[in-house]
Amino acid sequence: MKTIKGPAVFLAQFVDSQPPFNSLDGLCKWASSLGYKGIQIPTWESFLIDLDKAAESQDYCDELKGKINSYGLEITELSTHLQGQLVAVHPAYDIMFDNFAPDALKGKPKERTQWAIETVKKAATASRRLGLNAHATFSGALLWHTAHPWPQRPPGLVEMGFEELANRWMPILNHFDKEGVDVCYEIHPGEDLHDGDTFERFLAATGNHKRVNILYDPSHFVLQQLDYIEYIDFYHEFIKAFHVKDSEFNPTGKKGAFGGYNDWGDRAGRYRSLGDGQIDFKTIFSKLTQYGCDVWAVMEWECCIKSPEQGAREGAKFIQDHIIEATTKTFDDFAGAEIDKNQLKRILGL
Repeated sequence: MKTIKGPAVFLAQFVDSQPPFNSLDGLCKWASSLGYKGIQIPTWESFLIDLDKAAESQDYCDELKGKINSYGLEITELSTHLQGQLVAVHPAYDIMFDNFAPDALKGKPKERTQWAIETVKKAATASRRLGLNAHATFSGALLWHTAHPWPQRPPGLVEMGFEELANRWMPILNHFDKEGVDVCYEIHPGEDLHDGDTFERFLAATGNHKRVNILYDPSHFVLQQLDYIEYIDFYHEFIKAFHVKDSEFNPTGKKGAFGGYNDWGDRAGRYRSLGDGQIDFKTIFSKLTQYGCDVWAVMEWECCIKSPEQGAREGAKFIQDHIIEATTKTFDDFAGAEIDKNQLKRILGL
């Protein structure tokens, strides 16, 4: 068993034009004051990290890490959720996902894909320079528009889609392997890796690449009505990163899992601040601890009701209260005795 590290916070949703959320120092000071011990850094925010420099310069990485450490914080993982998304984009989503790409690449999907691949590879090298062994990202999606198909999918489409997805990721995965860093895909609606079956399809398509791993976030499974507890039983050996985010599912006679095109606050399935949703975090933390998952518990705020400031304040204590100090003893050790094989035989009547 292993004690989960934390609490930590994903900075992406807190970046703002106003202090303290508009500088690395400001965000570090803020996070530390709330009791967080780690930060997950979104690499698309250049004022938090210059990914080009981080991939090229050990001095830059040492200075960055030193600054963050000076606030009593550690870097948990780097994140390339946006860049990872751009590794695989179906043309139906080109216009919307162009918002994640540099201006010079908008309207150029092939060039955008290549840029995304090279950028995620830079994050592997930066992670190694920063002493990290796990990385958070999205898989992107070529097949999501066929998730509930009409007309029916032609035979072979899914297999071809995952083969192409694997082909795009293999150079990235091989580079991460070279750098000694695991790729942790956030299993998420909208991605081709959105549940257990799709994770297994991708893993098989990559030839069971050892760097293919999971960022576990139970909130997305509630919205899919998937058993997020048993998921840990199935995939605990792949869980190398952990987002602590709450959610709820309240279907009515008018809406269910697909949400009726409503805004987040009006959907049956919606994300909530920690403790305000339906997720059984006590069991989750127990399972992850029991299985020895060596992860940071990273709060991700996406609540449709509560402010991010309140969610962050409450989130640090919520995570701290759920972290289990893994025992090194058995509760009845006091009743133990020295092993004597002859005595064991007598107990068995041999």
